Amino acid sequence: MTDESRPTVRGRRLGSELRRLRESASKTTDDAASALECSRAKISRIETGAVGIRRLDLGILLDLYGVTDPQARTTLETLARESKKRGWWHDYGDTIPPAHADFLGLEGDARYIRTWQPLVVPGLLQTEDYARALLQANPAAVRPDKIDQLVKMRMERKGILTKPDPARFWGIIWEPALRCPVGGVDVRQAQLTYLREAAQLPNVTLQVVPLELGATAGACGAFVMYGFSDSPAPGAVFVETLTTGYYLEREAELDGYGLAFEYLRSSALNPSESLDMITAISAET
Repeated sequence: MTDESRPTVRGRRLGSELRRLRESASKTTDDAASALECSRAKISRIETGAVGIRRLDLGILLDLYGVTDPQARTTLETLARESKKRGWWHDYGDTIPPAHADFLGLEGDARYIRTWQPLVVPGLLQTEDYARALLQANPAAVRPDKIDQLVKMRMERKGILTKPDPARFWGIIWEPALRCPVGGVDVRQAQLTYLREAAQLPNVTLQVVPLELGATAGACGAFVMYGFSDSPAPGAVFVETLTTGYYLEREAELDGYGLAFEYLRSSALNPSESLDMITAISAET
């Protein structure tokens, strides 16, 4: 599938929401097709994000589904208008696999980002040297000739935390991720210093889960949750594997990861204590 024909994250989000609204209203694809005077296949393509939808047709579907809240309608209209819009990362061409382009799309659109990272520092809080060391350590997933571009891209991503009206970021890190000397002791020291500085941003919250706690709700592995409205409720979850990644949108999946994050948040040190731990680890070497 070409980059031009592959659905954007915004298109998929819009389609997923339209499908949810249709099912909540107990309407079938036949009902939607009849309202728009089109085929069932077109409704399916709209709901998978494969094709866009005109504002007029969107309004007809929202009326059919009983959506009367002005803010909800405006949000969906904005998604429809921008459903074909692609982000800055597309300038990197084939450096970024499609799954990670989706990840960047979610990140760029999010109002809230919450992540659990048991093994590494969250990507949005990494220094350039730390990010480079991580990428160099995984030849199965990263071609050596792409590392410079990927490091540059990761540094550009951090702008979402400092732009006007930035995303609200909440990161929970397991203690071993802070102790691992990624890139060597000096790189780790600089990374810990940067973490302390980043935690001073008004939109950033950091917590650490101490190793002594034992088993945690994060045994499922790392994940990132994204909220796209003024509510922090997750609208998507991104999970990364060795060579790719995928995102989850079903309600049961979102609820499960949301619950795991809440357990991690309540078991972690509070933000002030977490900064004290980061400082203490940095002072050990």
